[in-house]
Amino acid sequence: MTKKHHEPLLRIRSRNESTLLQKITVLSIAIIAALLVSALFIYFVTRLDPVSVYISMFKGAFGTARRTWITVRDACLLLLISVALAPAFQMRFWNCGAEGQVLIGGLTTAALMIYFGNKVPTVMLLLIMLAVSALAGSLWSFLPAFFKAKYDANETLFTLMMNYVAIQLVEFFVDFWDKKQSHSVGIINMDSQGGWFVPVFGEQYVLNILIVVVATITVYIYMKYSKRGYEGAVVGESLPTARYAGINVGKVIRNNVLLSGALAGIAGFVEVAGISHTISRNTAGGRGFTAIIVCWLAKFNPLSMTFISLFITFLSKGASQIASDYGLNEFASNIITGIILFFILSSEFFNNYKVILGHKQKESD
Repeated sequence: MTKKHHEPLLRIRSRNESTLLQKITVLSIAIIAALLVSALFIYFVTRLDPVSVYISMFKGAFGTARRTWITVRDACLLLLISVALAPAFQMRFWNCGAEGQVLIGGLTTAALMIYFGNKVPTVMLLLIMLAVSALAGSLWSFLPAFFKAKYDANETLFTLMMNYVAIQLVEFFVDFWDKKQSHSVGIINMDSQGGWFVPVFGEQYVLNILIVVVATITVYIYMKYSKRGYEGAVVGESLPTARYAGINVGKVIRNNVLLSGALAGIAGFVEVAGISHTISRNTAGGRGFTAIIVCWLAKFNPLSMTFISLFITFLSKGASQIASDYGLNEFASNIITGIILFFILSSEFFNNYKVILGHKQKESD
């Protein structure tokens, strides 16, 4: 006797491993779909020409040489913070405290600029600030790393709480340094430019880019070819396997998280000494959380983060431009950015799973 079994219309099955061509194809389809859906939103809600809006977005990011430099500069800062998360995320240590680590790195940089900006030669001061900001970010990540390694504490909540402590510390010192009671230190060393990044080849932001390029390549080599990077990957894949292989899990967690914090601290140094030349609670600007998206989309690969950071920065600059050109409020322009990011994030589902159309099948009972 036979029975007819009706299979569901759709079935989801996990993929073993997507090829590079498949990943590129899926991402391309996601971007095209995002642009089409965004075009519908633009036309039916704002009554604007979608093509003109997209051209405006491009001009907002790359319309002039100055805009291009600023876009690259901001993309590099986001990339550096994303790269900072990679050693921790590879171990499945979810460091959500990059925002605070950037602030602490920026705070120490600002302090050195205020107290020594006009007393120490700029090049020497920059080297000191680089080292001290890295140390500050590393120390700020020490407590979450220690309690995770020792007591298996929840690193997500721990690092998030450290962000709020960092914000209050910055607020305290800003008020301490502020002589006018305006809750702002203003531009530090505006006249002397003590502690500011020096122009390279006549360009203001070349040093920013060089620091980020060196950090990105170094972390890539560290994660892919070094013993400690390999141990971090093993810890992330399976703790029992790591312990069976004789890996000191606690030490690996501490080392990689300290490295993560140090790089985030350097990002604070780049922001304060190389871009804004001031310090406030908004110095990190939410990049610590945006970097989580970048790191996740890149599968913790520092080189892949380069393109994703540039793309997300392009969306941000483009959204600001269309808000200015067409009189849209920031919510409308952010919706367009959100739609594009949603499709890109959703594309990861199709890299990990395949959708199979169901069909009727006869089976013997």
